[in-house]
Amino acid sequence: MTTIASKTADHDRLLPHNPDRGTVPSQQLDSPAKSATTTSGRTPPVIRLLVLATFIVILNETIMINAIPNLMGALNITEQTAQWLSTAFMLTMAAVIPITGWFLQRVSTRSAYATAMGLFLLGTALAIAAPSFELLLGARIIQASGTAVMMPLLMTTLMHVVPEHDRGRVMGNVTLAISVAPAMGPAISGVILNFGSWRLLFAVVLPIAALITWGGMKQLKNVGEPQVSTIDWFSVVLAALGFGGLVYGLSRFQGGNIGLATGIVLAGLAAIAVFVFRQLSLQKLGTPLMDLRTFKHRTYTIALILMSVAFMAMLGSMILLPLYLQNLRGLSALETGLLVMPGGLAMGLLGPTVGRLFDRFGGRVLVIPGAIAITLALAGFTQVSMTMPYWQLLGLHAVLMVALAATFTPVFTLGLGAVPPHLYSHGSSILGTLQQVAAAFGTALVITVMGVRADSLKAEGVAVAAANLDGMRLAFIVGVVLSVAVIITALLLPARAASNAENVGHGH
Repeated sequence: MTTIASKTADHDRLLPHNPDRGTVPSQQLDSPAKSATTTSGRTPPVIRLLVLATFIVILNETIMINAIPNLMGALNITEQTAQWLSTAFMLTMAAVIPITGWFLQRVSTRSAYATAMGLFLLGTALAIAAPSFELLLGARIIQASGTAVMMPLLMTTLMHVVPEHDRGRVMGNVTLAISVAPAMGPAISGVILNFGSWRLLFAVVLPIAALITWGGMKQLKNVGEPQVSTIDWFSVVLAALGFGGLVYGLSRFQGGNIGLATGIVLAGLAAIAVFVFRQLSLQKLGTPLMDLRTFKHRTYTIALILMSVAFMAMLGSMILLPLYLQNLRGLSALETGLLVMPGGLAMGLLGPTVGRLFDRFGGRVLVIPGAIAITLALAGFTQVSMTMPYWQLLGLHAVLMVALAATFTPVFTLGLGAVPPHLYSHGSSILGTLQQVAAAFGTALVITVMGVRADSLKAEGVAVAAANLDGMRLAFIVGVVLSVAVIITALLLPARAASNAENVGHGH
């Protein structure tokens, strides 16, 4: 692990330079955010801007979930095909985010922001006019390419401009964008779909995103200095083939051709293995696409595993719930959206509180109870029936969202805080990549488990509704198994991160 002294030295070199104030004196290192246009206890304006933009772009990751029944009728496609509008979005992010560690070091903050929002606006505009499923899928991929840059940009900038003792609170606000946006996607889309077709989802987002882009370009200041470096395109191709092949192969298991699906999964894993070896050799030259030295920091690695498994469980349940409510219980998209909205709002409102508790008490106090509550909520969902009261479903969903809020903020803060500043962009990039792969993996896993179970029961003569319900129960059981792994991982996290912040703050 890097010593406090060497982390502070690295931080000194990487603090943003402002021509109006000169270089930050070393005695101000314990509160760099004071000199970076904010006072202690306030969120820097640059972070507020990036949180707002990130919220809008990440919201689109799950905004299509509620529209699946509409799309199946409008574009004459199956449920599995429609699912690719969400899965392809996540896979594109998984393929593009590995490049962002290199990209964010090479360009200015403003250029990265302009690139991200420009791609997102283009994809959104194309989606509004898309006449077919293929073109809509292409538009979603362009959207996702822009979204892929925003999250690592936000995380990397935060780690540079916010002092360590304040990061939990600010990261609590960031949780709003990273965790609440995908949680709110289905709720917001449910409301919008009540007033028009699926095209309205993009038509509503476009002017809001355009306004945020314009405001951001007016106010955003550059943080840090760009560095010129080369990119290894072979690594880019390997990452796309590896992560994409893995999830695509998993989704093919439902088609019945187990041999082909297994082959695709193994090919994906092989490409990931070659990618890892490629990065290890490039590290010796100092030009890796994804710097794997972040994994030498134990807390970062544990946080990464915990976050990945929790995201698999979260996205899996978020896919199943609308399918259950609309296809089996006969609720409209609006009613479904309203049912899951309280949980999403609770998660967002609790983010800053969780952050302040983290700054005061450290990670374990929040993460371990949060992980247990995730398991209990998912265990409750395994009991879904055709008559389960809606208040019970709302309560279980709210408990799940609150538990995820208590888990994600400390995990993000502990994980990135464990790596030295010169690896922040790579740490953010790896975190973002695995988050997307885990979400896509979780989505494909639950849809596959549900489908295989339902099909086998239908073949035995069980009624369609009963077979589908049993398939959903089994899929929720998979979520429970994943969440038990979250509890085990949570027990390995360090007891207190606050002591590190105190050492940095008072170690001069």
